[in-house]
Amino acid sequence: MQVLEHLEPKKVFSLFEEMCAIPHGSRNTKAISDWCAAFAKERGLEYYQDEANNIIIIKPAAPGYENAQPVVLQGHLDMVCEKAAGCTKDMDREVLDLAIDGDFVYAKGTTLGSDDGIAVAMAMAILDDKDLPAPRIEAVFTTDEEIGLLGATALDVSPLKGKKMINLDSEAEGIFTVSCAGGNTTACTLPVTRASFEGSCLTVTVGGLTGGHSGAEIHKGRANSNMLMGRVLRSLAQKTDLRIERVDGGLKDNAIPVETRATVLVADLQAAQQLADEMEQILKNEYSTTDPSLFVKAEAAQSTQLPMDKDSTGKVICMLQCLPNGIEAMSADIHGLVQTSLNMGILVTHEADVCASYSVRSSVDSQKQMLKDRLCCLMEQLGGRVEFSGEYTGWQYQEHSPLRELMVEVFQEQYGKAPKIEAIHAGLECGIFAGKMPGLDCVSLGPDLLEIHTPREKMSISSVQRVWKFLLEVLKRSK
Repeated sequence: MQVLEHLEPKKVFSLFEEMCAIPHGSRNTKAISDWCAAFAKERGLEYYQDEANNIIIIKPAAPGYENAQPVVLQGHLDMVCEKAAGCTKDMDREVLDLAIDGDFVYAKGTTLGSDDGIAVAMAMAILDDKDLPAPRIEAVFTTDEEIGLLGATALDVSPLKGKKMINLDSEAEGIFTVSCAGGNTTACTLPVTRASFEGSCLTVTVGGLTGGHSGAEIHKGRANSNMLMGRVLRSLAQKTDLRIERVDGGLKDNAIPVETRATVLVADLQAAQQLADEMEQILKNEYSTTDPSLFVKAEAAQSTQLPMDKDSTGKVICMLQCLPNGIEAMSADIHGLVQTSLNMGILVTHEADVCASYSVRSSVDSQKQMLKDRLCCLMEQLGGRVEFSGEYTGWQYQEHSPLRELMVEVFQEQYGKAPKIEAIHAGLECGIFAGKMPGLDCVSLGPDLLEIHTPREKMSISSVQRVWKFLLEVLKRSK
């Protein structure tokens, strides 16, 4: 007996349970992609499967919908595989153990994969319904979304004719996502030279910060320890002759760094330590609300390598003081949305250079390019270089969206209230598709999924039922 077989809508939950019997973590998507291909073959549906295991399945328009614009339904095949402490399941080989608790479906001891298995199950149930009144359906299932939108980036979209796309990768019912940021990783590298210097050695630490996600929490005004270290070093250099041995901070370019350390040699030890105390009070005052545990310490240390010479020290301080960081622009279309930002997430010193790694984000591609140009301009003047990687396109808010207007109309009728229209300052697959398919009209939605990416993940049964009813009505009216 299947665990979910009594749940409605039967086809959706049946297909979801079939997915849960096939291991499909990121980078392990061949079997699940082949399952989708077999599904299409059995029903005589047109399909395209690529080397990245992405798959497109196409269902012709129902009678009466031949002249309607096709609708693209999109989700991703891969799931995040996490286990509870003590769980021995091999998620690369074993099926998930599904269970029901009241209104929720969950997997015993592991993540459930409702993100984004429920999108695939809904789209396949639509493909399987021969009598469904709907336009041509183009179901697109991508891979390795959870590890960098890799499948969407590799996908050839030429088989797609649709210019309206419903992405089913949101986790909160009643919220329509209509814009996301594009971005990249930018590495700013400054060559340094080293020379001997007589002075006292100190380890200067800026720490105790709150940190957070550099997209979702960049608007909260939290301090960046790498940038604060630039201020502290600049102030020290104004008080006493100073040379930097090394400066390092942060672990991920997409996380606001919480601690940065610098090893320096100073001519006047007492003045340096006094200045560090003064800077602590200044910064604690500035960030008393966002970073109440902030501290600045200057402690005696042992020198372990030649320090940078005077010129290199000055350039490193200039880089940390003058490179941009934080919010650059807010959206004029969506109140409270960060449109463009960057975060110096990682600062690393090597023998011959100092590298600052950024996560650059914008929902407007021209503003992302503006930030890239600013970083290049300053680094060129300092004698450094800039390298870009992991480029992905932003999904800009469209003031006029017939798809969004239809979905809002249907939602108000079925729920008796307006949906929340939202944009996020992070990357989504919608941004990749918007870049590849000019003129794409896109909305992202989904049922309530709780604590995704954790062994506590669960999916609301009643929410799936409501979103399914809503989706069918939107397709029915898409003439």
